[in-house]
Order: sequence, then structure tokens, then C-alpha cells
Amino acid sequence: MEAEGLGWLLVPLHQLVSWVAAGAMVFGGVVPYIPQYRDIRRTQNADGFSTHVCLVLLVANILRILFWFGRHFESPLLWQSIVMILTMLLMLKLCTEVRVANELNIKRRSFSATDSEGEELKAPPRRPYLDFDTHHFWHWSSFADYVQCVLAFTGVAGYVTYLSIDSALFVETLGFLAVLTEAMLGVPQLYRNYRHRSTEGMSLKMVLMWTSGDTFKTAYFLLNGAPLQFSVCGLLQVMVDLAILGQAYAFAHHPQKPAPHAVHPVSAKAL
Repeated sequence: MEAEGLGWLLVPLHQLVSWVAAGAMVFGGVVPYIPQYRDIRRTQNADGFSTHVCLVLLVANILRILFWFGRHFESPLLWQSIVMILTMLLMLKLCTEVRVANELNIKRRSFSATDSEGEELKAPPRRPYLDFDTHHFWHWSSFADYVQCVLAFTGVAGYVTYLSIDSALFVETLGFLAVLTEAMLGVPQLYRNYRHRSTEGMSLKMVLMWTSGDTFKTAYFLLNGAPLQFSVCGLLQVMVDLAILGQAYAFAHHPQKPAPHAVHPVSAKAL
């Protein structure tokens, strides 16, 4: 009788917990970038943030959305990808504006043959329609060029997905590539720490936020029966985060004296 009396309370409580968990999945991934965004706006300096983070997350989440068309998964995961794409575009817009404003003499580079003001750029004779130099890929001077590149990638990937949507192997591979790309985001930081035998320039608080967020995300995948690719790559992402934390502990107790005038570039995941 007592259990039946509590039933009316447990049901809405369970629903509330589900909503909170779904909300955390949708918006939790972008939370670490909020202080980074505010710091860039305040200091007008984007040197501490690599736009390659945006590139990796844009590719990963676009592929995840395309995977949804072949195999539906939890709606919060779909909305998480949409929110992350919008967040990365905002980060790109801010970083581009700040970088161009600080480097007045920078040579303008673009994805297309026209800059943001509609003026035609001088391109080599063999490439009259594109000023696409692989050495300067993802280092353009206009936010519009990044948008064009993202739209081009989305269009090509979307067309290939449309043609191959009936292939179970293609769909499963697409889902695996989507989550694997995101899971590998911390590997450059891991390698950089190993190569320099130091975690200098890395935010320990940020890594702790990544670890807690990735752990929650992986638990959500396992408990809600998400596709196997999500769970496997989520576990891999947690392992990479833990390895980075292990490096921080090891190098703090066994520091190596840096070489004179050594320069330690900030990696893609060091915010």
C-alpha cells in the first residue's frame, strides 16, 4: 500500500531526472567553451584557442547528424550535435574577427575567390575560381569562408549519405567515424605532453571538466542503449582524458627542465 502511495511521486520524479539528464547531454558539451569565448572577447586575443578544435567538432557532429538519418538514436544526442555546431561557428566567428583585427598586415586568405566585401582576389592563373591553398587551410581571413567550407563538406557528405543510405555497412561506418573523430580530439594534447615531457600551457581544470563530461556522456550512452559506436568511442574518450590527467600528475612530480628559448605551442585541445 505504501509503495502504491509513493508511485504518484516516483513517476514524475523519474521524468524530471530524465529531462535534466537530457538537458545536460544537449548543453553540457558547450559549457567549457563559454568561459573561453568570454575570455577571448575580454582580452581580444585568440592565441590560446586553436580553431582546429572547431574543425574536428564540426566534422564529427555533421557526420553524427547524417548518421541519424540512417539509424535513429536518442533525440538529445541529435540536438547536442546541432547546439555544438552552432557553438563552434560562434567560436570561429569571434576568433576570426579578433585575429584579423590584431594582424592588420596579414595577407588575406579565403576559401573562395571573393572576400567578405565582395572584392575579387588575385588568384593564380591555374586556379581562377579558388584561392584554396592547403598550407593555409582553416586559416582564412573571413568567417564567410569557414561557412562556405562547412556547407561544401555538408553538401558532399550529405549527397554520399543519400546515395548509400540503404547500405547498413555504410551507415554503421558513418556513425563510427563520427564518434571516433570526436573521441580523438584529445590525442594531440596527449602526444604534445609526451613529446615535451610537460603539461605546460594545459588547463587542468578544463581537462577535469572534459573527464567528468565524457564520463557522464558515456554512462548516458550505456544506460539509454545508444548505438555501440557511441559507447565504445565514449569509453575511448574517457581513457584519453584519464591518460592526460595521469601525465599531469607524473610530470608534476618529475618535472623536466625546459631547454633555453624553447617554445611550447598550444595544442588543439588546450583551451
